Amino acid sequence: MNGAHDLGGMHGFGPINPEVDEPVFHEEWERRAFAITLAMGSHCKWNLDMSRYARESMEPAEYLSTSYYEHWIHGLELLLLEKGFLTEDEIQQRMSDIAAQEKT
Repeated sequence: MNGAHDLGGMHGFGPINPEVDEPVFHEEWERRAFAITLAMGSHCKWNLDMSRYARESMEPAEYLSTSYYEHWIHGLELLLLEKGFLTEDEIQQRMSDIAAQEKT
C-alpha cells in the first residue's frame, strides 16, 4: 500500500523535532485508544496486518492532519464496523452523548 503514511525518504515536510522525555501517551484518551485496540484483538477477528491497514486507510489529507492515536481510533472504528461489533448508528449516538457531556 502506498499512501500518506509511507513518507520514508520524502522531502519537504520540515524538520523532525523530537520532544525531550516525550511520554508514550500525552492524554488519557490516547492510552485508552491503544488499550481498546489491543484488547479487541483478543477476539481474533483481525490480525496485526489488518489493524495496520485499517489505520493507514485514512484519506491522505486527514492522515497528515491527525495525531498518531487518532489513526489508531480510525482503524479501530473501521474494524469494529466491518466485523459487526458496532453499527454506524451506535457510533454516532455515542459521539452525540460525548458532545452533550462536554457542553455541560
